[in-house]
Amino acid sequence: MTATAFDVVVIGGGIAGVSIGYELAADRRVCLVEQEGTLAFHTTGRSAALYLETFGNATVRALTGASRAFLTDPSEEFDRPILTPRPYLVFAREGRGDALTAFRDEVRRQAPAVEMLSVDDAAALVPYLRRDAIESALIDPTAMDIDVHALHQGYVRGLRRRGGEIRTRATATALERANGTWTVTLPDGDTVSAAVVVDAAGAWADAVADLAGAAPAGLSPKIRTIFGVDAPDSLTTSTLPVVDDLDAAFYIRPEANGLLCSPADETPSHPHDVRPADLEIARAIESINEVTDLNLRHVRSSWAGLRTFAPDRSPVVGFDPGVDGFFWFAGQGGYGIQMADGLARAGAAIFRGVELPAEVVAGGVQADDVAPDRF
Repeated sequence: MTATAFDVVVIGGGIAGVSIGYELAADRRVCLVEQEGTLAFHTTGRSAALYLETFGNATVRALTGASRAFLTDPSEEFDRPILTPRPYLVFAREGRGDALTAFRDEVRRQAPAVEMLSVDDAAALVPYLRRDAIESALIDPTAMDIDVHALHQGYVRGLRRRGGEIRTRATATALERANGTWTVTLPDGDTVSAAVVVDAAGAWADAVADLAGAAPAGLSPKIRTIFGVDAPDSLTTSTLPVVDDLDAAFYIRPEANGLLCSPADETPSHPHDVRPADLEIARAIESINEVTDLNLRHVRSSWAGLRTFAPDRSPVVGFDPGVDGFFWFAGQGGYGIQMADGLARAGAAIFRGVELPAEVVAGGVQADDVAPDRF
């Protein structure tokens, strides 16, 4: 058995863990521990990631906007490009046009390029949409696809170049604090110690908090199912926008030779290696066929991940009010990839006790908006 001392131990190897680990490693000795044999095994590795400044609540949208500059021009550790253009179209069914207009008004602060479309214009952009099934639409021409692997691996490389250590198959089996130091026990009997533990364990974050003796943040893991279908030969998927139902019945994201579809489900779950929900897939197919000419029948592949939300659907970031040296970095929901940079830099500022990045503050976000004691 060996014991190794660090300044910070980060628990969790998804986008949350590697991004905050990277930021803290600029001036701290960081060890990241991940329970699986590979990093990003769960939610991060299963994301159909998009960069949408219209996505999430006001805090999420502001943190997403604060991430654009970095995602557009990342540092040398990152493969480029991380972002590629992919417009985002939202449609409203009959009787829901006023709700879509209200949505446009709500998101325009972060996404001023959003504009309403006529039904004819929407159908011209998305030939498979049925004109008689929708009332109105809007488009965000500044939306992007995100290369999740390039982003995650860039953070991994950057963390290591800054001297950080990464251990896989390293579940934290016990957390004990004495004399201002945490001792984290790993499955092989080894231990790592640090003054601060950062809980970036995603769906497992409340369980990690329990190990540390901290009260749970009330995080709720929710299943999101995705399935792939073949695209009709007549469709050129490279130029198609993402299509989203305003009322969250489904969304469709083009890929190389097909379409990724989701029922946009949020089924509450306990933390585990989740599987796609066949009933949700069937529901989504029925809903898609109601408003499109795709006539979906066969699913090529399917998978699922967990998106973990705090009660107000904003991240939980900051030192625990009741347990010394325990730092929350959790509750990213389905937005962790698109807001990774802004949230990690904000988290590092909160960690160090300095002012939040100017662009985060300009977006209207304060530390209290994400504090773990805000509930």
